[in-house]
Amino acid sequence: MKIILASQSPRRKELLSQLVDSFEIVPADIDETVREGDTPKEYVAQMATAKAAAIAEKYPEALIIACDTIVALDNEILGKPVSREDAFGMLKRMSGRKQMVYTTVVLRRGQQIREETVPAEVTFFEITDDEINDYLDIGDYADKAGSYGIQGAASIFVKKVEGDYYSIVGFPVGVVHQLLKEFL
Repeated sequence: MKIILASQSPRRKELLSQLVDSFEIVPADIDETVREGDTPKEYVAQMATAKAAAIAEKYPEALIIACDTIVALDNEILGKPVSREDAFGMLKRMSGRKQMVYTTVVLRRGQQIREETVPAEVTFFEITDDEINDYLDIGDYADKAGSYGIQGAASIFVKKVEGDYYSIVGFPVGVVHQLLKEFL
């Protein structure tokens, strides 16, 4: 059976390779606009479902694995930053605070669809403007929900994690493993 990862994320690719021997990468190109009234959980589930559907149209017999990850602060969705200034603002707002991270994973093969949203809570230390700017200088914030990847240079900001660490990375390995059992 052909397995397709609907993502070009190097982290998702690396983590999926721990679960299955062979898969293809076919990123989904969808509209990721946040609409007024979307809750973080609804939005992340909609995005992962839309990614899976877009790839399933082209590969109806394949098993599609699609994910989406978002960060929410005070129930506001913090998407991928549009600029360095946007990233700075997000990180400044999260300084010394808790935020929720949600990853939804969707497995789809034909009409068989399984979806799971995995929450995790991340608490940041108080971080200074200099620390934020030093981090932004690395460029690691680009294309990351909430402007950070927990597994990279931003790890120094993290005071505490509650929940599935791999959901914060963007690929809840244990949940994906359990869902794969239903398809393989």
